[in-house]
Amino acid sequence: MTHVFHRNPRSKLPMAVAGEGMMLIDQQGKRYLDASGGAAVSCLGHGHPRVVEAIRKQVSELAYAHTSFFTTAPAEELAAMLAEAAPGSLNHVYFLSGGSEAVEAALKLARQYHVEVGQPQRRHVIARRQSYHGNTLGALAIGGNAWRREMFLPLLIEAHHVAPCYAYRDRAEGESDAQYVQRLADELEQKIIDLGADQVAAFVAETVVGATAGAVPPVADYFRKIRAVCDKYGVLLILDEVMSGMGRTGYLFACEEDDVVPDIVAIAKGLGAGYQPIGAMLCSDRIYDAVLQGSGFFQHGHTYIGHATACAAAVAVQKTIQEEGLLENVRQRGEQLRAELRQAFGAHANVGDIRGRGLFVGVELVADRASKAPLDPARRTHARIKSEAMQRGLLVYPMGGTIDGRRGDHVLLAPPFIATPADISEIVQRLGEAVTAALA
Repeated sequence: MTHVFHRNPRSKLPMAVAGEGMMLIDQQGKRYLDASGGAAVSCLGHGHPRVVEAIRKQVSELAYAHTSFFTTAPAEELAAMLAEAAPGSLNHVYFLSGGSEAVEAALKLARQYHVEVGQPQRRHVIARRQSYHGNTLGALAIGGNAWRREMFLPLLIEAHHVAPCYAYRDRAEGESDAQYVQRLADELEQKIIDLGADQVAAFVAETVVGATAGAVPPVADYFRKIRAVCDKYGVLLILDEVMSGMGRTGYLFACEEDDVVPDIVAIAKGLGAGYQPIGAMLCSDRIYDAVLQGSGFFQHGHTYIGHATACAAAVAVQKTIQEEGLLENVRQRGEQLRAELRQAFGAHANVGDIRGRGLFVGVELVADRASKAPLDPARRTHARIKSEAMQRGLLVYPMGGTIDGRRGDHVLLAPPFIATPADISEIVQRLGEAVTAALA
């Protein structure tokens, strides 16, 4: 009998006992090639000596000091690194313990900003359908993952949703990229007008959609159009890069590739690579200065924000990514991964789309390629693929409900940044075997 309250109490999980680079090892000695980094977390793989030593050293000196009394050297160093690397004037870093907390902080800061500048009537938040922003109540409320939200709807704050930028499913036949993007921007503008042009606080979006829809990248110019709409109506743009940021797409901040700067960005996962729980929210000078010159106090906080050991681990992670040129490896291995997936599945009757950026790749499964009809949800194909992959010593991140929270299956791949060409080929081979077995 286990006393751990697992997310799925009926599942009997193997016990992980060790990690070596791309591999996780269970109690029976079975080795698993980690092709998803857990949930796109373990970007340096497992057991990296530099990060382990940084944690050991920090714990021996100072594990934790509460941020209402002290700052610490690791927090100051990490904030300076992130501010220097971030686009535009995203120069102010607020540390948290994970992605959901980072999104919650972003929502609260957006609301407080409008109060500080004399627009307390701005209260509405708009996000996108088929998005995911975290499991705390505020983050869950703005998220568009219908299945995750359904049970808790009576507890959730009011939020509003518009269409995602999901070209494979939603672009009309004959519609150009420019026409499609304009249609989405027009929909957001109309939603703002419907709610009241001076009533909307923020628009929230994942730069590259993560687990809910499977690494869906935006069409070119999408975020520039969205940025223009937000600016027109004084709406803050919040980008959620909890999963897609910190190098996962081949850029430290995924929005760099879209040539857009948000007002607030949330990061986590790859920030600390799983060695310590850490997330962060970065905001622009304009927002920070409004608080500084207004009330002078951000009305938010958690016990473990700015945790010294977590920050020390993240400093080591980020220095490793930079000094070992891993962003370039992410771009190269990402191109290889998508190319080999297309070679393996390009003509597969049940693979409709292969997409993504860097080492953030989604494979969408269908019943019919021509019509894009989804597989029967009752088959739970995504769960079968996960099981078949694990039997073959491969860890991937499949999900169901890709299209609308109920229909659709995809597999998310997010290998560590240290992946070699041989690792990528091995991932594709084992995934091919798992998909074949699951669909049989």
